[in-house]
Amino acid sequence: MRPFSLSALLCSLILLSFVLLAAGCAPTNLPALRNNLDEFPQEKTTIVFWNENAAKDRTNYYHELIEKFEEQNPDIHVEYVGLPKKAARLKLNTAIATGETPDVSGMQSAWIAEFCSQGVLMDLDPWFQQSGVKADILPAVIEANRSLAPDGGLYQLPNTMSAETLWYRADWFQQAGLGVPRTWDDFFRAAEVLNHPDQEQYGFTIRGGDGAGLQLMRAMFAYSGYTDFFDADGKCRIDDPVHIAFVKQYLGLYRRNTPMGDITNGYQEMVESFDNGTAAMMQHNIGSYGSQVRAMQPEQFAMAMLPRSRSGTIVQEANNVDGYSVFKGTKHPDAAWRFVQFLCSAETQSWWNERIGQMPVSRKALDETWVSERQHLQVVRDAVESPEFHLYEPPMYLPDYRKIVDGADSRIEQVMLGNLTVEEFLHGWADAFNQAENTYRAEHGGK
Repeated sequence: MRPFSLSALLCSLILLSFVLLAAGCAPTNLPALRNNLDEFPQEKTTIVFWNENAAKDRTNYYHELIEKFEEQNPDIHVEYVGLPKKAARLKLNTAIATGETPDVSGMQSAWIAEFCSQGVLMDLDPWFQQSGVKADILPAVIEANRSLAPDGGLYQLPNTMSAETLWYRADWFQQAGLGVPRTWDDFFRAAEVLNHPDQEQYGFTIRGGDGAGLQLMRAMFAYSGYTDFFDADGKCRIDDPVHIAFVKQYLGLYRRNTPMGDITNGYQEMVESFDNGTAAMMQHNIGSYGSQVRAMQPEQFAMAMLPRSRSGTIVQEANNVDGYSVFKGTKHPDAAWRFVQFLCSAETQSWWNERIGQMPVSRKALDETWVSERQHLQVVRDAVESPEFHLYEPPMYLPDYRKIVDGADSRIEQVMLGNLTVEEFLHGWADAFNQAENTYRAEHGGK
């Protein structure tokens, strides 16, 4: 197999099959761009920025970046608003309903179709085509984002990409004579061997609160090895018998191999549980690296990709990308774009991703030394280089996609409490996707 460049290999993390979507996000009429962006107006313009993931460390990082941006752009003041991750999407929809949207907001790729269907995002193409970041951001990332918009417009400028992984206490594994958990059998065995509830040490910390549905879905497809979300007959694979058997075993870890409090844990609480020495393993993305670094010594923790599927493949979710969007309601689109362009520049991407532990989507940033020096980023790179690496493609083009995914959170809690069977849960979840897909096809004359 002919080796590819690092940038090209990393592109495969987010490549999606392009899907034809219908209207809902038509480009807005934009003001003419300045020929010389250095010719700033004399008055100071205030723009409002909403951070959709306001963990303490990220809030501090944004304050530093905003201060730097304002130094470089003395005519612009950025008002920062931090949103708790679990409430961000709801707050954005509330702002849309009340006509009080921010100028700029952090935007997950999984939200693009939903907000495009409401016609509230601004197409960034007129600025992007004239910008310095156009030649630097990985083209595959840009094209994948375009595939989520009905008109192929650019409604999110990306700055970071992630992967779903397994963090583990390397020191505990070594003491117990356990190797890296490369298979799901390895994972479940380690969860038993390293489980000592009498010492308040557990084999795993499981996500039972907000975000549980998305994380469980990623684990399910990593186990089954399926890369198509709907089978040949158009039926959602969520309630496939293979997934039912896996979820019974996975959620069955709760109480026996996990702390009792996990049932309400979102990602911050889960990460804290791992960092404080309560759990031997944690499923999360590469973005929690910064927290591990602050809490532990380098030899105490390490990262592996999610265990291999039944057939030995490495399966990840496609289009696991975050970035920024500008809302149509902004009165200062040019200033909003300048802030987004700053956040997605090579220099800022490198600074940001080095601290949060994720992959930049800037070619220049990917070539920097720190990327090759991080154990967890090397693991991701090695996985992508493997011929066994594959992507499953969730239907992010559905306007209700993220609503359906997040709607599973409360039902997972009921399964963990024993009030709902795994079969009931997965059948209901699959039905919701089937209905959304059928509605989409009916409205748009097939996919």
